[in-house]
Amino acid sequence: MFSTCAIGLGANLGDPQAMLERAINLLRLNQEISIEHISSTWFTEPVGGPANQNWYYNRAVTITTQLEPIPMLRTLLKIEAALGRVRVERHGPRYIDLDLLFMDQDVVRAEELTLPHPRLHERAFVLYPLGEVAPDWIHPLTRLSIPEMIDKLPKNGPEVRKIR
Repeated sequence: MFSTCAIGLGANLGDPQAMLERAINLLRLNQEISIEHISSTWFTEPVGGPANQNWYYNRAVTITTQLEPIPMLRTLLKIEAALGRVRVERHGPRYIDLDLLFMDQDVVRAEELTLPHPRLHERAFVLYPLGEVAPDWIHPLTRLSIPEMIDKLPKNGPEVRKIR
């Protein structure tokens, strides 16, 4: 059975826009994944982590796959590693970050994976690109749509700008 998944992509080191494209191309090359939709690129103020880091470039993609959640997560981690991701500091600068945001309406609580992503509903840098590719998705725990979650974001939160 096929699942529809959403993946959040972010980068703020090197050439972030090129890195996002490379990550999307690696997803495209994986025969167990079919890309359905790709969001615009959003330029976003960092949330947490060290002071004075570069702003992030963020995108979201929806895919279909027959992979189960943990193998899907491991596929994303392999793509990150292939693109040079080294996990050094929580919320720190990075060349690439791929987050599995949701798989259909699945709720997963495992040591290495929580679905839907536990902070998805709080993060403008996730919700704005996700709203372009999955506006009708309903969070299985909050029962809110992406537009409803966007409406609940703090008005004075981190800045998010669509760039293309």
